[in-house]
Amino acid sequence: MENHIKECIQMNPNPLVQYLNKLPQDFTRDDLILYIEDHNIEMINFRYAGEDGRLKTLSFVINSRKHLEDVLTMGERVDGSSLFSHIEAGASDLYVMPRYKTAFVNPFSEIPALDILCSYYDKDGNPLESSPQYILQKAHQSLKEKTGLEFHAMGELEFYIISPKRQLYEAVDQHGYHESSPFSNYEQFRREAMLAIAQSGGNLKYGHSEVGNFTLGDTEYEQNELEFAPTMVEDAADQLMIAKWILRTLGNKHGVTLTFAPKITVGKAGSGLHIHTKLMKNGANAMIDHGVLNDTAKKAIAGYLYLAPSLTAFGNTNPTSYFRLVPHQEAPTNICWGDRNRSVLVRVPLGWTGNKNMYLHANPLEKPLESDFPERQTVEFRCPDGSADIYLLLAGLTVAARHGFEMENSLDYAKKTYVDVNIFSEENKAKAENLQQLPSSCYDSAQALIRQLEHYTRYNVFPKGMLLNIAEKLRQYNDKNLRSEIENNEEAIMDLVQTYFHCG
Repeated sequence: MENHIKECIQMNPNPLVQYLNKLPQDFTRDDLILYIEDHNIEMINFRYAGEDGRLKTLSFVINSRKHLEDVLTMGERVDGSSLFSHIEAGASDLYVMPRYKTAFVNPFSEIPALDILCSYYDKDGNPLESSPQYILQKAHQSLKEKTGLEFHAMGELEFYIISPKRQLYEAVDQHGYHESSPFSNYEQFRREAMLAIAQSGGNLKYGHSEVGNFTLGDTEYEQNELEFAPTMVEDAADQLMIAKWILRTLGNKHGVTLTFAPKITVGKAGSGLHIHTKLMKNGANAMIDHGVLNDTAKKAIAGYLYLAPSLTAFGNTNPTSYFRLVPHQEAPTNICWGDRNRSVLVRVPLGWTGNKNMYLHANPLEKPLESDFPERQTVEFRCPDGSADIYLLLAGLTVAARHGFEMENSLDYAKKTYVDVNIFSEENKAKAENLQQLPSSCYDSAQALIRQLEHYTRYNVFPKGMLLNIAEKLRQYNDKNLRSEIENNEEAIMDLVQTYFHCG
């Protein structure tokens, strides 16, 4: 274990990890003070998520060691009613308390600054029950208590970079997948973003140009994606929040528009937020036995599928989400699952079990490997998009995984909803007709949340009042028939896109 920790520290790009010679989960208040003093840090920025899913900021100029100790120890007060619509103005004071393990050096501030994510606490000093970040903690705790398993997750963060046309080597429309410069204009931007995210604690897997690219008048649109490595679900949420802030801030720095909007324009690829998940036990992947997906995985998949209609309330949160979720696209509509199949809601990606010969074929001078890589196998939930409330979405998926173990017929349910090839193929026509569909509007998503409310409130994970508030907010979009009403009206669709262009 000691050697493993040493290896994790050795090449870690986070300057705090390098200097303190310890992993973030081991950071203490004295560690942060030591780094601040030794690196002439002049400011502290508290960051915390609001109801709109974006990080908010409270900044402090450090004026003495005692002041620094007080800030890091006592946190500060904030107005909860200005951050969350369900909190009444008459009793809205909340505390924000820094979580030391999330500290990172601000990559943009001209004044040396340390940023820290915070948790919300109520007037009595207890965790705020309706805080999305605390709901995720509760969801994970209930899963661990009921199943003995840990939930790991990671996101595929898709986004568009929009700028005045300047491309000399024009890529083929909607064929930008893994394109390289000079046919991809923002490779350097992506690399700069990746380094900033990694130095801020994000555990990235890779980055690449995505399929979406096109020119509209004098404006060019280029889609990119950053994929993270699986980690503890609470940490996965924090990393995605910081990454979205970094990407937007970097876009502003470079004078380009960056959006995570699920729909960008008519007939072009939208941006999703696919979530990969793993269930772990004693540090090992509990979803694979001898290279094959086991019953543990299938129970979790059954839970994802069963609660999929209501999960859209957290992962697809504005009307444009449902202009991305249309049939015959890679964004799913049918509630089913399959292997390596991008038309399904839950996909089992290609794994690395039993593939040792590839390594030797490509590198004939190497010695044979002694083991395969079952820990790399994940299960992917494909309908969420950039409008998602990240903490609530991951909390909902954690609840869904737990529910899969509580369903009496979960394995039968998984068997009935499995699709071995493209769901839209002729051979699957009969099966497709019997599959349940995802909601087609925010209104339908709200109705699904109300129907499945009890699964989220069980074990006091989600507060009922908060869920009712979310459902009401979704209904207020009044979009029950919007997709059918304007699907052939490009101008109306573009007006809608502009309204929610900077969602999430």
